[in-house]
This record gives sequence, structure tokens and C-alpha cells, in this order.
Amino acid sequence: MAREAWTKKVISKDDWEKKLAAVKVYKEDMNKLVMDFLVTEGYVDAADIFQKESNTKPGVDLAAITDRMEIRKAVQSGDIQQAIERVNDLNPEILEQQHQLSFHLQQQRLIELIRQGKTEEALEHAQEYLAPPGEEDPAFLEELERTVTLLAFEDASQSPLADLMSVTQRQKTASELNAAILSSQRQETEPRLPSLLKLLVWAQNQLDARCTYPRINDLTAPTLTDPMQS
Repeated sequence: MAREAWTKKVISKDDWEKKLAAVKVYKEDMNKLVMDFLVTEGYVDAADIFQKESNTKPGVDLAAITDRMEIRKAVQSGDIQQAIERVNDLNPEILEQQHQLSFHLQQQRLIELIRQGKTEEALEHAQEYLAPPGEEDPAFLEELERTVTLLAFEDASQSPLADLMSVTQRQKTASELNAAILSSQRQETEPRLPSLLKLLVWAQNQLDARCTYPRINDLTAPTLTDPMQS
């Protein structure tokens, strides 16, 4: 006799909402999540307003966030020298202790010189700031060789190494520096809210195999679907 097909349990929207209502979520905890996101991502004005409206302390000096975001903005706009000077003014130990970050900033500076067509200055920069660490670390040497190869192309942005010339490359360097500054200030390098949303997606995927329930399909407009109408 064939085994009966297993059917998923169906949880109605009413039952699901009752279960959700039974879970205690404190407004203070939600406010802390929001403030954590605003502080980590550098939304200073929004953090200041939210602090006044919700009486939620940011846990850091908002002026320090302004410095961090100005440094990040400098990298994103290609002004690497200004970013280096400002981060050294903020905390010189960051670049002194994090050699990989220091290399990547100097690498980004080299990319910007190549972008500006300053070939001679780019070669001098590579020789002074990138060749020494490249001699000590094969990974750095490989990155240096790949970056210098951009000089061989008339239009580096259309070359096989065009990714180095992209805005994404600047963003990558800016994010690495931003995380280092946050770490030096004993702050989380990533906001907790996106991690919780990822956890929600994972939990829903796990539940999908076990039951039919009111899931959230769009995190940008979180409404519960009605499984009885699916």
C-alpha cells in the first residue's frame, strides 16, 4: 500500500497574528536598533533628530560620526590623500596598525592617479608606497602588479581590469576604512538591523519546507500574506 502523501500544516493569518501578538517586543529595544543603524551608517542628522524624539542615546559622540563620514566621502570621491590625512588626524594608530588597509588606500590613490592620466606620478607613487609592502607580501605584490597593468591600456576603464576603475572599487575601499574607524572606536562595524532581516529570510525559508503560513514576501513593504487565499 502506497504511503499517504505528507501534507503541510496550514497556519491561518488570524492564528499567526495571535502568535505574533503574544511575543513581547519592547519599543526601547526597537529604538536602539534604529539608532544603531543610523549611527553605524553615519546618518548624523537623522540620529540627532531621533535622539531628541525617542530619548534614545546614540552611545557615541555624533561629532565623531561626522568626521568618519567626511573621511568616507573623501574616498568615495577619489580624494584619497585627504582621507589619509583626516584618518591620521582622527587616530594615527589605525593605519599604523592595519597594514592591509594602508596598502589598499595607497592602491586606491594609485588608481586615482592613473584615472587622471598622471603616469609619471603614478609610477613614483607605486615605487614609494606600494613596492615595499609588495616585496614582503606576495598578495600585495599581486594586487600591485594588477593595478600597474592599467597603465598599459589607452582607456583603462574599457580594459579587462576595468573593475579597478569602477565606483564599486572606491566603495569597497571606503567601506574597509569605515569599518576600521568603527572598530577603533569600539563600535560594531555592521548595523544589527540588516542582520536581523537576513535572519528573518532564513527562518522563512526553513518554515517553507514545513508549513504554509502568512509569510512576508517584500521586506520593503512588510505585510503578511494570507495562506488561505493563496
